[in-house]
Amino acid sequence: MATSWHGILPATTTQFAPDMSLDLRATQRVQDDLINDGIDGLVVLGTVGENNSLDTDEKLRVLEATCEAVAGRVPVIAGISEFDARRAADSARAAEKVGVDGLMLLPPMVYVPRTEELIVHFKTVASASSLPIMLYNNPPAYRINIGVEVLEAVSHIETIVAIKESVPDSRRFTDLHNSFGNRFEIFAGLDDLAFEGLLLGACGWVSGLTNAFPRESVRLVAAIRAGDLDEARKIYRWFMPLLHLDAEHDLVQSIKLAEQMMGRGSERVRLPRLTLTGERRAEVIEMVRRAAVTSPLGRQDVEQVIPA
Repeated sequence: MATSWHGILPATTTQFAPDMSLDLRATQRVQDDLINDGIDGLVVLGTVGENNSLDTDEKLRVLEATCEAVAGRVPVIAGISEFDARRAADSARAAEKVGVDGLMLLPPMVYVPRTEELIVHFKTVASASSLPIMLYNNPPAYRINIGVEVLEAVSHIETIVAIKESVPDSRRFTDLHNSFGNRFEIFAGLDDLAFEGLLLGACGWVSGLTNAFPRESVRLVAAIRAGDLDEARKIYRWFMPLLHLDAEHDLVQSIKLAEQMMGRGSERVRLPRLTLTGERRAEVIEMVRRAAVTSPLGRQDVEQVIPA
């Protein structure tokens, strides 16, 4: 199954009103701005989209609003993150009915499955939908690695087409290519391994910090594609302090704070997350300010933020 997935696919944020209800118009504005800045697709309801802090009806409303805002301009990939295969299959069917272009499928939440259980989980969800699927491999966050044995067991399923790799080891890109050739499209999934992943053959980057600095992200990928590694390294080295935030447990709060500072969204997050406070907040604010002032694409203004 061929897809048009490539390049920069920001894992977009879900925006909330002051009373913590969904703010769908603000969510659409964030998405529209990213498209206008040149990104190549949107991943919604992933980790950064706070999937597991939304109820089922809210997830569908976010997907409906996204499809309305995007209007076919770029692919929309919906995160499927549930406790078990039954709920995940139901979510996949619902997302397909809404009209998204693909699914990003996570392992079961909370329970850490054995290899055979993970295989059944992926097969069950794949059988519930005809949409192309990107498997999301993030062992540090979800305590399970989608290993070669799992990928071999699902390699005959035509709709499982891609893997988002968030393993903090660049060797994984080469190991997957050596094991499967071009069977799966590989996406860099950790922001601070994006350069390495793209050089090693990843066809795209599912990114968190692109939400705050989309133009620099687009330019980075364009430079790598054009073989201008001097420019790519310059952008990547500038970006790296912020990109490290994507590998931390408070990545959602950090990304949304950066988004707010760059005038692109609100830092409001749903429980169990809390907005950053104290030294951590000050650290992230200073990192964003420094990045905005020193951007290789020109100095940018930042919004004043109120201490949490």
